[in-house]
Amino acid sequence: MNGTTISEFILLGFSFPHTSQVFLFTLVMSCYIIIFLGNFLIMATVMSEPQLQHCPMYFFLANLSLTDVAMGSVIAPKFALDLLNSGHTISYGGCMAQLFFLHVFGGAEMLLLTLMAYDRYLAICHPLRYTVIMDQQCCLRLLMGCWIGGLIHSTIQMITVAHLPFCGPNVLDNFYCDVPQVIKLACTDTYTFDILMILNSSLLTLPCFLILLLSYIIILVTICGHFGKGDGRKILSTCSSHLTVVSLFYVPCIIVYVNPNTQMNKLASLFYVVATPALNPFIYTLRNQEVKASMKKLKHKCKSLLMLQQYRCERNCCV
Repeated sequence: MNGTTISEFILLGFSFPHTSQVFLFTLVMSCYIIIFLGNFLIMATVMSEPQLQHCPMYFFLANLSLTDVAMGSVIAPKFALDLLNSGHTISYGGCMAQLFFLHVFGGAEMLLLTLMAYDRYLAICHPLRYTVIMDQQCCLRLLMGCWIGGLIHSTIQMITVAHLPFCGPNVLDNFYCDVPQVIKLACTDTYTFDILMILNSSLLTLPCFLILLLSYIIILVTICGHFGKGDGRKILSTCSSHLTVVSLFYVPCIIVYVNPNTQMNKLASLFYVVATPALNPFIYTLRNQEVKASMKKLKHKCKSLLMLQQYRCERNCCV
């Protein structure tokens, strides 16, 4: 036993009037529906089109959509229900599970975004060797590395937090469980644990950020030095969606984890776990002609299947 005597945590959430909480509930549920439908549409589009399925960029995009669905599902449903209920509580086990899966999917997404930047670097700066390096087996190994990395990162966080004793108070100034707020409630000196958490997070975040930064610096230098104005704009257009998603992921993370004591981090957290996964499908489809064309093909396939099913039903009825 770690000395924990409390069985649940109280989540303060947002101190809004009831009408505002109902509006926020509608907003969160709308975002969650978009997360599901939008990201599953991208996954279905990529899986239904062999040309996209065997392209590393779209293979990673489909997996990014999967992590967005998983990450949104960790927080959004519980938060939406809490907005309608008068009591905002979560069990000790539920809090630990929420913390664990949030960091599994968050860590995997961070590594996956870094991998996508590396993929763009190879495609633009080493086009002749790209198909040889990024073959199907290599893509699968790299993707597996992202998930294993996220799992290791989250396991270290979880083991550290699980060893802390919690004997009161049990009030979390947030709408979900996360490491900075939970650690503050431990009834012991947490200096060593804070250092371990910072080291663990830095070992994941810093290399990812440096690889992202270096990849796009080299891409920009390559575009300026080797491509014409028209080609350069086209290549930058293919990278702009990824850069937008990276910004939407990293900026709220920095606000949440660099200064976790401010009230601004609640809004940043809400954006990070609910809004960003809902926006990603739009970002990747609005300016991507290949995805748009494949979605139209998928739409026609679905229509054809429905018409065929309807015809068979009518035929069976006549018989």
